[in-house]
Amino acid sequence: MDIIEKIREIASQKNAVILAHNYQPEEIQKAAHHTGDSLELSRIAAESDADIIVFCGVYFMAESAYILSPQKKIIIPEPDAGCPMADMADPERINEFRAKYPGAKVVCYINSTAAAKAVSDVCCTSSNAVKIISSIDADRIIFIPDKNLGSYVAESTDKEIILWDGYCPIHNARSVDELLAAKSEHGDAEVLMHPECPKELRDLADRILSTGEMVSYCRDNKGKKFIIATENGMIYKLKSEAPENEYIQVTTDFICPDMKKITLEKLYNSLINEEPSVTVDPEIADKAYSSLDKMLKMS
Repeated sequence: MDIIEKIREIASQKNAVILAHNYQPEEIQKAAHHTGDSLELSRIAAESDADIIVFCGVYFMAESAYILSPQKKIIIPEPDAGCPMADMADPERINEFRAKYPGAKVVCYINSTAAAKAVSDVCCTSSNAVKIISSIDADRIIFIPDKNLGSYVAESTDKEIILWDGYCPIHNARSVDELLAAKSEHGDAEVLMHPECPKELRDLADRILSTGEMVSYCRDNKGKKFIIATENGMIYKLKSEAPENEYIQVTTDFICPDMKKITLEKLYNSLINEEPSVTVDPEIADKAYSSLDKMLKMS
């Protein structure tokens, strides 16, 4: 029996479900019962009848799973798997920023800490951000923490979007030259990109899509060639969902090091020991839940 089979066997014995983000290493995605983006996986966690949720992703994702299903045991195999972008928006600074713009509402990208969600008016994802912002009864919106996603959203609304100076270091570090080189080598390929990339890159894309939209688009367009301008772990997900297509990386180093911290050994040990567990302070969890719940109702 290989380690993935052992992991699945232990999970079955303990009534545990293993969730893996699309940016996780291939072997972790293979071991998981479900793969997806952070919101999709948190919803699965909340709806699952499992006693234990093993969240293979970065820490804020496990926090969201706990907020939506606090009665379950939430485990993350590597608690040091963080998110630099999420860490760019702490609650004290958010409140100070809000005070500078009276009447403005704070919209928080779901890729953020529980503490940031707790001091926000509503959360959003990359796919529903425009709808959420359009539905808010305010003309000024403070968008945290991703300035690239915020600028993308600003292109689709008449509201004033006040950008927080945060970004995903992995998406933000990509260069126009890298993308142009990939387009030159694969001239017949369509460029699919996440909105977390800077505008100068987005302007070179054929389609700007969220994770779920990217999967759906590739499923609906079989036998094609795509340059995937996001973290390279996404390519495994796309190959699994739409294997008829050819997928090309922009560059081999389009990798989030935090997402790659979880290994099969760490996953195995976390199931055996049922730790490290993730909890959120009840007061923060209640306020963060309110922001998430508003998003779900508005979208």
